[in-house]
Amino acid sequence: MSGVTLKVLVIDDEPPIRKLLRMGLATQGYDILDAPNGKTALQLLGEKPDLVILDLGLPDIQGHDLLQTIRARDSHVPIIVLSSRDDELGKVRALDLGADDYVTKPFGMDELLARIRAALRHRLQVQGERPVFRTGELSVDLVRRLVKIGDRDIKLSPKEYDLLRVLVQHAGKVLTHKFLLHELWDDLTDAQYLRVYVRQLRQKIEADMERPQYILTETGIGYRLRAPD
Repeated sequence: MSGVTLKVLVIDDEPPIRKLLRMGLATQGYDILDAPNGKTALQLLGEKPDLVILDLGLPDIQGHDLLQTIRARDSHVPIIVLSSRDDELGKVRALDLGADDYVTKPFGMDELLARIRAALRHRLQVQGERPVFRTGELSVDLVRRLVKIGDRDIKLSPKEYDLLRVLVQHAGKVLTHKFLLHELWDDLTDAQYLRVYVRQLRQKIEADMERPQYILTETGIGYRLRAPD
């Protein structure tokens, strides 16, 4: 990506937010396209943005409908949703519809920039999936099915490994309970099964179960694996 200016499409009906994002992202070298509504956003999709920041509360098109349309037109572009602090159901629905991440208003620019970097790394990982994933002391060899913390081999059950593999394939992205249950069990809908396996996996790879650094909980929504180094 070096030498190439990445385009970020900002979709938000609040002028102060668009101005904040334009200034904050421009200082990091991003090229900004901005849209005050869904209609303009759909026109700007023709510019092939590298990432989309989408506020769900738009005046003309329902945010989740616009998200679905963007995802249908471009299956790979990372989408980060801006949402209100108490809209848990809205966040879950957005993630299930294909958003890569969400940031809660009001947000800090440093946090948003970190989420943008993680989403862009995830896109590159999907496009050219690396056989060995590394973050911190954790390494996962997806070809040989080997998991290590530092130099120590970690023995996982088949289901624990399947859970870790899905998290690795989407590292840095929030995965909802519903998505993970479908990936691992097809027909199970009880998130308690998932919590059991997440706990077992954490017992094997986390130094401190109370303050996990690899498998992070998104309360009421799902889990996120720390992005690759």
